[in-house]
Amino acid sequence: MDSKQMQRSIGRVIQARRSRLGYSQESFADAIGVHRTYVGSVERGERNVTLKNLLVIADGLKMPLSTMIAAAEADLMMHDS
Repeated sequence: MDSKQMQRSIGRVIQARRSRLGYSQESFADAIGVHRTYVGSVERGERNVTLKNLLVIADGLKMPLSTMIAAAEADLMMHDS
């Protein structure tokens, strides 16, 4: 597993969950205390997100970090085949 691929998978999971919860990038960014461009770059897989920020994002998405990682691994398998 390549770390860049995992970044993209985590980004897809974050984007899907954020959308499902009805947040725009801007409203989600405001809710978790970051800039909208940060959320966008994470969702595009352009950022290597720290554990601290992943925890903040997972909390904002109302999902355990372990669930986020498991969903990203499943996404990676789906996009890797």
